[in-house]
Amino acid sequence: MRGAAATAVGGSAAAAVSAAYGGETAYAADIDTGTEIDTDIDGSGRPLRVMTFNLRFASDTRPHSWGERRPVMRNLLRREAPHLLGAQEGLYGQLRDIAADLGPRYDWVGTGRAGGSRDEFAAIFYDVRRLAPVEYDHFWLSGTPYLIGSTTWGNTVIRMATWVRFRDLREGGGSRGSREFYVLNTHLDHAVQYARERSAALINDRMGALDPALPRIVTGDFNVAAHGNPVYEAMLGGGRLVDSWDAADGRSAQYGTFHGYRPLVPDGDRIDWILTSPVVRTRYASINTYSMGGQFPSDHLPVQALVDW
Repeated sequence: MRGAAATAVGGSAAAAVSAAYGGETAYAADIDTGTEIDTDIDGSGRPLRVMTFNLRFASDTRPHSWGERRPVMRNLLRREAPHLLGAQEGLYGQLRDIAADLGPRYDWVGTGRAGGSRDEFAAIFYDVRRLAPVEYDHFWLSGTPYLIGSTTWGNTVIRMATWVRFRDLREGGGSRGSREFYVLNTHLDHAVQYARERSAALINDRMGALDPALPRIVTGDFNVAAHGNPVYEAMLGGGRLVDSWDAADGRSAQYGTFHGYRPLVPDGDRIDWILTSPVVRTRYASINTYSMGGQFPSDHLPVQALVDW
C-alpha cells in the first residue's frame, strides 16, 4: 500500500544540529506550509533527515493508550520533520492517524505482516516534496520469504521487512545531479536469537540482490544491543553497512532506546539502529528523549541521523 557536538535540549535533533553548526538549523520544517527551513551547511547539498521509531502498537491500555500518546507523537514528528521514517509496530489505523497528523506532505509504503491491513507494519513514511518512490517490495523473515505471514525459524510472531528505492527530488550541489538509494525497514524477533540471526542473513541476502551501485539505509528495531551480538556483527559484516551512531561526526547523549515507560537509562542498550552504506556520511546522530507532561510517544525512543553522500 502507498499510503561530538551539542546534546539536544529534550533530545531534539533539531536543536542539537543547530547548535553544532553555529546556529544554522539543519533540521525541521513548517509542515503546515511545506516550507523547508534547513540549510546547506557546507555547500555539499542538503542532508537527509532519517528516523527509526518503534511506535508501540495502538492499544486502549492506560496510561499509555494510543489516544494519550497520539498528540505527543504528532508534536514530535511535526517538530523533527524527518524526510524518512522507518516505523515499526504500527497498526493500520494508527498509521492512518499519523499520516493524517502529518498532512499531505507525507505518504507511506507498507503492508500488514499478516497480509493486507492485518497486524503490525514495517512502514516507511517519506516527505513527498523531497523523495519519490521508484519501486518497493516486502518480504517475510522466514525460510519462505515471499509467503505472507510465514514463520519458520522458531519465532511465534510474524516478522517482515519492507524496502523502497527512492529518488531524491532535490539535486545536490555541483555535478552530483539527482540521486537514488534504497531504504529497508524491519523489526526482528523479540524472543528467539536463532530467528534474529537467520533474519539478519536473509536481509543481507535480499539487499545483495539490489542494484549494488546505490547506497543503502537500513532502519529497524533489532531487539538486541549494538555491539557484541552476532546479529549486529552479521549486519555490519564485510563492511557492507556501518552503524550511523558510531560513524557520526557528532551525536547526542546515549540512552537505552527501549524504556518501557520507566526512567531513561543513560548509556543504555541501543536496540534501534540506523545503518548505512559506508559511502553515506552521518553528520549527526541523536536519540530523542521528547515527552509532554511525562507522556512519551512510545515505549521506545526514536533514533535519528542527518546523512548525506
